[in-house]
Formats: sequence, C-alpha cells, structure tokens
Amino acid sequence: MELLTINNVWMMICTALVFFMHLGFAFLEIGLTRQKNTINILFKNIFIITIGLLLYYLVGFNLMYPGEFNGYLGSIVPGIAPPENGMTPDYASGGYTWWTDFLFQGMFAATAATIVSGAVAERIKIGPFMIFTIIYVGLIYPIAGSWKWGGGFLDELGFYDFAGSTLVHSVGGWAALVAVCALGPRIGKFKDGKPQAIPGHSIPLATAGVLILWLGWFGFNGGSVLSADPELTSLTLVTTCLAAAAGGVVAALVSFLKFKNLDLTMFLNGILGGLVGITAGADVMTPESAILIGAIAGALIVFAVSFIDRLRLDDPVGAIAVHLVCGMWGTLAVGIFSTNPDHTLYAQFIGVLCYAAICLVSAFLIFFVMKKTVGIRVSEKEELEGLDAHEHGMDAYPDFRLNEH
Repeated sequence: MELLTINNVWMMICTALVFFMHLGFAFLEIGLTRQKNTINILFKNIFIITIGLLLYYLVGFNLMYPGEFNGYLGSIVPGIAPPENGMTPDYASGGYTWWTDFLFQGMFAATAATIVSGAVAERIKIGPFMIFTIIYVGLIYPIAGSWKWGGGFLDELGFYDFAGSTLVHSVGGWAALVAVCALGPRIGKFKDGKPQAIPGHSIPLATAGVLILWLGWFGFNGGSVLSADPELTSLTLVTTCLAAAAGGVVAALVSFLKFKNLDLTMFLNGILGGLVGITAGADVMTPESAILIGAIAGALIVFAVSFIDRLRLDDPVGAIAVHLVCGMWGTLAVGIFSTNPDHTLYAQFIGVLCYAAICLVSAFLIFFVMKKTVGIRVSEKEELEGLDAHEHGMDAYPDFRLNEH
C-alpha cells in the first residue's frame, strides 16, 4: 500500500501539472492575438476545460477505456463507478487508483479542443465553437483514443504513442486544419496573395505561456509512465527537456538563416514543436535521439509555418505546424529511433493514417453542417471591432483603453 500511495501521489501531481497547462495555452493564445479578442479566447479556454471534464465523466472515460472491447467503439454508459479493486494495488498494477486514472485522463481530453481554439482565434462565432468542443471532446477524442490506449485494434497492431503526439496533438491538429480551411483567413492577413504580419498584443504573455506549457509537460509525459517508477520517470523527463531545448534552438537558428531576424515567436514554437515531437516516444528514446527528434521538429516548425502561409491558411498561433506536423513527425520517429525493437515504422504510419481519417472526416462533418446552418464566422463589423465587445460585452483591459483616449 505504501508503494501505491507514492505512485498515486506522483500521478496526482502530474494531473495538477497537466491542468496547469490550460493556463499556458490561454496565455500563449491571447499573447499571440490582438487585445480586442482577449475575453473571447479566455472564455473558450475556460469552457473547454470545464465542459471537457464533465463530458469525460458522462461518456468519455467509458468510451475510451471500455474493458471488454471490440476494437473500434467502446461503451456509452453515462457516469462512471469504480470497480471492486479500484482503490487497491490490484488496479493498474499498483500505479494509481481508479479515480486518479479518470482525472489524469480527463485532463488530456480537453487539450485537443484547446489546440483548435488557437488556430481559429479572432474570427469564429463562440456558439459553433462550443458545439464543436462538445462533439469533438465528448465523442471523437475518446473513440479515437480507445483504438490505442483503450486496447483497440491499433494497440494490437503494435502502434505506439506513449503520451499523445498523435492521440492528443495530431487529433487536435487535424481538426484545426479543417477549421481553418472552413473559416478562411482573418481580414487583412493576406494582401495581393502575400501574408501580412498581424502582431499579437503581448509577446511576454506568450512567452510565459510557453514556459508554463513546458513545465506542464513534466506531468504530461512524466505522468504517462503511469507510476512513480524512478528509472523510467527520470529518463522520460530528461528526453522531454532535451527535445524541447533542441527544438527551440534549431527553430531560432533556421528562422534566422531563412528570414535574417531573431524571431522570438519561432523560438517559442520550436520549443513546443520539440515537446510535441518527443511525446510519442519519450520513454523509449536515448537522450541523443531525443535531441535529434527535437531538432528536426524545430526545423519543421519554420518550414511548416511558411508552407501554411503559402497555402493562404491563417493560423494565428502556429497550432497546425506545432501540433499536427510535429505530432506526425514524433509518431513516425518512434519507428526510427525507439530502443524497443517491437516498434516499427509501418505500425506508426498506419496509426497516423487512421487518426488522420477519423479526425478529418469528423471535423469536416461538424464544421460543414454548422457552416451551412448556423454559420461559423462572425460578421466583418464584429471581427474589425473585436469579439470581446460583440460576443461578450466586456473589455479585457478597460483601464488601459481609458488611458488611450
């Protein structure tokens, strides 16, 4: 029981760290967007975590971890109740209790919609975004997650995703891609076909957000060991940090060579790209492999951001480059660098394709139906004057505004 207590306390700490990541996402998103949309973005982020936890309790946990499983779809049973051994060392090999299991996994569930929030910032109606969040977090994420983490067909195939490069980050990234295509770019983003910079209102907040996210990743990856195993936990945290550092440094360097300026936002997104990239295999990498994976992720960020701009897609925070591109890279990297010979590039590639299929189809259906019925984009007047005033009737910085006049 003493070991169960130690393991369970570690898992609770990790749960708190993953929860803290929502503050990081919020800071990053508001920092990289304009002041007039701050309340709107904060509202979306608070809605995601609150409704996400409730939905995960009502249907998500049972869908994702159904016990008796047919390989494709779990069971939709409202609410959860612990099994007889749920609070004993017999549950989860003594790694944690049933309730800790639910809460840790519930924190992960909300992250996928948070990724989409950044990509669609500054021009999506709040109502349709809330509808999307309910469907995607409540149904799509747990069904997709069950294919691997719930013991489904991808798990049987040998697909490996330690903490969610694909199951969390790419799941959010694919939906972000669909949403950005459906919405179109912000007013003024492209002029004569060329992308124009729309500066965020607080780079210091964005920087704080990235550092908070890095801290939260200690729980995101460290908790995914699913116990306080000293050897595996310490290795996981080392590979996580080295990949983040390499991602940041390489993104800053490549960005400087390509654009001849020291771009802090590229530096920040490089760190996040390294973190996303190592997440699929943090427990099966050597430190050297982690540095290489992070470095490649950092370089990918710079080229992916430029490529997305060339496609005339407007992603205010770089969510598609960070979470989708680096999520796919990190998942495939397991098949290349893993110290476990059972991990193959073939299984990893099949996994990437399967998640692309369910996410693209489901996100397209959700946004297509809403676009044809209630509409998903705010009016030109609302976008130019700011969503805070029109959607919420509030101002994030009222004293600052008064001082401006």
